[in-house]
Amino acid sequence: MSSPTSAPARNARLASICAAVFVVMVGAAFAAVPFYRAFCQATGFNGAVRRASATAPDAVSDATVVVRFDTNVHGIDWRFEPVQGSQTVHFGENKLAFFRATNIGRRAVTGRAIYNILPEAAGPYFSKLECFCFKNQTLAPGQSAEFPVVYKVDHRYAEDRDTRTQAEITLSYTFFPAVTETGKLARTASPAASPLGGRSRARL
Repeated sequence: MSSPTSAPARNARLASICAAVFVVMVGAAFAAVPFYRAFCQATGFNGAVRRASATAPDAVSDATVVVRFDTNVHGIDWRFEPVQGSQTVHFGENKLAFFRATNIGRRAVTGRAIYNILPEAAGPYFSKLECFCFKNQTLAPGQSAEFPVVYKVDHRYAEDRDTRTQAEITLSYTFFPAVTETGKLARTASPAASPLGGRSRARL
């Protein structure tokens, strides 16, 4: 008959198991946020705009919807506006829009834009192939830049009972001062730095 495991050995094994479970739980907690964000972008859950790949466009429908553009700034000395106030979009069509930002302050500033879409039910059917949002954009004093957005609206928008009666979609962007992960304002690398993805143009 084998001798029972000693109490110190049992305690050590139990401690090892608890430590392993703790590590797994902490790792799962950190992974949950990016996983949830990726899930929302892939499915349109919770009103998130889907991220589309640059593939061949879907069959283009004769039916259309009007996409209106709204722009705002918060805590940043910029003028920000859409080049076009709205576009009429065929379902399944890849559409290109531009937004213009101008630094009207006296120093170089780095900003970052977030977006919102209304109605929220349009989220699963509105896909962006290219966007300047969530990327730091730096403008020198007096500098202007245009930022592109490539998007499309899925045919199912016209079939969903929550959206089929909505003749317009509003895509809204707000520029904030860019901050680091620690909550500090992002440092501007160079006063003359060109904004990522934008076409810079010096203001006379």
